[in-house]
Amino acid sequence: MGSQSKVAIVTGASRGMGADIARWLGKAGATVCLVARGAEALYGVAADIERLGARSHVMAADVADPEACRQVVDETAARFGRIDGLVNNAGILEPLASVADADPEHWAYNIAVNLNGPFYMCREAIPHLVPTRGRIVNVSTGAAVYPISAWSAYCAAKAGLTHFTRVLAHEEPALTAVAVRPGVVDTGMQALIRSKGPGVMSSERSAYFAQLKSERRLEPPAIPARSIAWLALFAPRERSGEYIEYDDPQVMGPAASYFGESLL
Repeated sequence: MGSQSKVAIVTGASRGMGADIARWLGKAGATVCLVARGAEALYGVAADIERLGARSHVMAADVADPEACRQVVDETAARFGRIDGLVNNAGILEPLASVADADPEHWAYNIAVNLNGPFYMCREAIPHLVPTRGRIVNVSTGAAVYPISAWSAYCAAKAGLTHFTRVLAHEEPALTAVAVRPGVVDTGMQALIRSKGPGVMSSERSAYFAQLKSERRLEPPAIPARSIAWLALFAPRERSGEYIEYDDPQVMGPAASYFGESLL
């Protein structure tokens, strides 16, 4: 089946890496269902996808809400008749605080977005993905493996998401489910770290993130987004359950060959 007949859902699609994942999928001709908490910013991404010659559909939803996730999946399946790919990209970093100082409600909401949300989306999408032998890509992070002070909720949620992916792959052999480390990407999350990190993170760690920006060492969102979009379409079945680096040569190379270097 060509990409032109595939349907993919991308959460957190209104900006940054999520928007570029959606654009790469559109460039491949896939129909892309765009999800974010606010619909307004999604319409610009939808317009880009349509200029690329593909179809798109905008849905406002907070993935922390299980009913909203159900509605996203139901509407996608009803409108397009199938689901071939799900990219769980929506994520938040805050609260930036030590465990001793973190607000419990903010901590719980981080878990709700970063871990519960992908669970809700996967749970609803599995009945539609099994018939298409579809793919699930869960966007993880290096912080799932390496502890970073003041990021306890984010680290814990993403570690849970990475292992959740392994369990999902074990339970659903008809699907291909992978977790991806996208690298250190030049997005709003990095801007938040630079603005709010000093004072709650160590001076060394805060300086490190500032240097990444000043030395232009942050990856443009389109680069890891291209790898993730390729995985959403073509993730190898034998890699189901893996935690994959975005610049893995077995992913980055085929992604560049398939999509090309230019996004728009």
